[in-house]
Amino acid sequence: MKSITEKAKENIIIVAHRGACGGNIPCNTMASYEIALKQGADMIEADVSVSGDGKLYLFHPMKEMAHFGKPLYFGALPLSVIKKQHYVNYDRTKTQFTVSDFDEFLENFRDRCYINIDKFWSAPEKIYKAIKAHGMTEQCLVKSKPSKKVFDLLENLAPDLPFIPIVKEEHTCHTELMKRNINYIGAEVLFKNDNSYLASEEFIGKMHSDGKLLWANAIIYDYRQQLSGGHSDDSALTVDEDYGWGWLADKGFDFIQTDWTMMLTEYLKRTGRYYRGGTE
Repeated sequence: MKSITEKAKENIIIVAHRGACGGNIPCNTMASYEIALKQGADMIEADVSVSGDGKLYLFHPMKEMAHFGKPLYFGALPLSVIKKQHYVNYDRTKTQFTVSDFDEFLENFRDRCYINIDKFWSAPEKIYKAIKAHGMTEQCLVKSKPSKKVFDLLENLAPDLPFIPIVKEEHTCHTELMKRNINYIGAEVLFKNDNSYLASEEFIGKMHSDGKLLWANAIIYDYRQQLSGGHSDDSALTVDEDYGWGWLADKGFDFIQTDWTMMLTEYLKRTGRYYRGGTE
């Protein structure tokens, strides 16, 4: 596969947040990721957790009650027990879907798409070793709030693993990261309004001139805490697509993370925004 940076020269990278879920299909399952690719995702976001017996699997920590309807704590259970649990759907009804282990996930999506490994910092050595064993270093990406501890760990453990810091309202570690032995490919920016420096032509132009990519979030965790100044899946779907998704694309963001993969893909292609230069 091409590197993530090379891929971003061709088209906006659509990131499917926890796959494409809904109805009877739960998030963070193999089914949700397969569906996300069918809907046009270039990258899938996967939450990685560690079981009580030290094994890696796909699940967002502390969401057991929400997704299984039981007061479980997977961090204290062996993976063999975790994999026997069935997700519930949005009506809290048991589904046929169960937890997937990380190795199974990696092997299934090797050379098929890019992967944002979320919760990498819960077990960086173990997760990196698995990524390396499957030959997927360039295919995966990790993110974190910037800190010396994170930078030192990456430099010593995984200098080849694509990394982007998560920055809010300002990006003060750009110069340092440019000098570090870290595969620093860009930044995820969080901003409250359109006037933020992180959404300015000056900042975006500077990052692009330095060969770095920019990640914007259309997803909504909490409507009271907007991640991209109100330009979101919600505003795209309930107000205006151009205001929600079009604004992010026109600003020059290279990644857009969404919970509505198919509709975002269709919109960007229909309006000539998906491919760099407007055409395939």
